Amino acid sequence: MATRSLYQAALADLADVPARSRWVASGPVRLHALDYGGDGRPLVVLPGITSPAITMDFVARRIGDLVRPIVLDVRGRGLSDGGGTYSLEEYAEDTEALIRGLGLEAPLLLGHSMGARIAAVVAVRARVPLRGTVLTDPPMSGPGRGPYPTSLEVFLAQLEQAKRGTDADEVARSWPRWARREQELRARWLSSCDERAITLTHRGFETEEFFDWWPAVPAPTTLIYGADSPVVTAAGAEEAARANPAATLLKIPDAGHMVFWDNPSASIDALRQVLGALSQSP
Repeated sequence: MATRSLYQAALADLADVPARSRWVASGPVRLHALDYGGDGRPLVVLPGITSPAITMDFVARRIGDLVRPIVLDVRGRGLSDGGGTYSLEEYAEDTEALIRGLGLEAPLLLGHSMGARIAAVVAVRARVPLRGTVLTDPPMSGPGRGPYPTSLEVFLAQLEQAKRGTDADEVARSWPRWARREQELRARWLSSCDERAITLTHRGFETEEFFDWWPAVPAPTTLIYGADSPVVTAAGAEEAARANPAATLLKIPDAGHMVFWDNPSASIDALRQVLGALSQSP
């Protein structure tokens, strides 16, 4: 069985986060989330394949005047339990359990990468009412579409570095554009990700078809992508626009797949505009 670890320095990071821990159960799996509070419409945030909830703190802080961000530690990451098959529908069930467990009324969903795929599935399943969705750079790889641009070996090598005890300088070699705090958080929290969760999710990027779900994602929905992303290419964005004409597509300049990290100013400004419109509409 794969092991997970979390160093004391990582847990201490939670003291600096203006959110409180919330816990819900999804079947036998205990899920942890960071709830930033406030009177705005709830926004459930679903991070990517190796991004525990705390790594999206810098986004949550910038939108707390518009919405009530609640960032999920997706199963197998952060403080949430691991287990299961790590399929898209299983992840969707976890998201639905969070919404029901916290009594969230018609929340918005924001997902990045893996989380964007999950948001699409939750919206199409329609087991819980939503106000709208924002999908950021969802993997468009799948059967017959070629491999996901980042290999599983790269993810697992980074995980091994984290388990050994990495630091921000080492993280910066892979992510030189990120702010120092984000490099530090990744260095301290990546080891909380379960190897099996990463492996099976990466497999899902290549065996589960995003475009089986995307055309049925109801409006209002916005797809945000990086202009330089290898995950949502120009051709992929064109296909997405054709497949779901009711969706709005926003291209963020000078950003790759890690859109918010690569160009936080432009991407969060764009997100604020989208959320502002969604949260104010009836």
